[in-house]
Amino acid sequence: MSSYKEKAIGVFDSGMGGLTCVKELQKLLPGEDIIYFGDTARVPYGTRSRERILEYARQDVSFIESHSVKMVIAACGTVSSAVGSDPSFGGDVPFLGVVSPAGRAAANATRNGLIGVIGTAATIRSGAYEHIIHEISPEVSVISDCCPLFVPMVEEGMTDPSDIVVRSVVERYLSKIKSAGVDTLILGCTHYPHLEKAISDFMGDNVTLISSGAAAAAEAKDLLREKGLLRTDGHTGRLDCYTSDSAELFRENVQVFMGGDFCGTVERVSVEQLCSS
Repeated sequence: MSSYKEKAIGVFDSGMGGLTCVKELQKLLPGEDIIYFGDTARVPYGTRSRERILEYARQDVSFIESHSVKMVIAACGTVSSAVGSDPSFGGDVPFLGVVSPAGRAAANATRNGLIGVIGTAATIRSGAYEHIIHEISPEVSVISDCCPLFVPMVEEGMTDPSDIVVRSVVERYLSKIKSAGVDTLILGCTHYPHLEKAISDFMGDNVTLISSGAAAAAEAKDLLREKGLLRTDGHTGRLDCYTSDSAELFRENVQVFMGGDFCGTVERVSVEQLCSS
């Protein structure tokens, strides 16, 4: 079992957003190695059909599992909402999405029973967050809306809360949810925490923001502990990244997304390789 404990945690997303989950994993589990795949050549997933999303997700999981990981995390709200709560999607290793952890966190956090959810069009269309929240608290009201420009804004580095374009887009997307009086807001895409300051400024201090990536990282730690798979040998974890587009650009973006120096590796894998995996 000790050698199995030493395997890495696999994390994937349609692009850079899943690094918000990775950042939380590194805080909670500094001794764990992490393999990250960002499918930047095919981002965004949120505008695709469910069938195409699942096709991409299966390819992503297959690629991650080729690195002999002990767990797979879909750090992507779109994939998580398409897959649902199927724990077998990761094959022979534990599989975790971001929808259920974030839904549970929001249901526990709300004080007035009004929860907002923002995500990609595919995520909102699926109703996945409403489903998990109502399983826990049937009396809670959920107000959802999609924010199609948020992912490309984050991928392009447009996150400054003082930027008038950022402020305008946030106001446009969140006005309905704010006017509904929610006290809890799920950032249902792992890209969205990069807009957290702008979102918080608009929603106000009384609204609790739930990061789906952070919620998933916390549940991943609990799951690994329950299964006896936490690494306890004093190892310093490393982060190795793969991307389906430019490795050089990905490395530059990792520095920004992770908020500091990045000492791991970045390697490009072609879409053709993914499709054949």
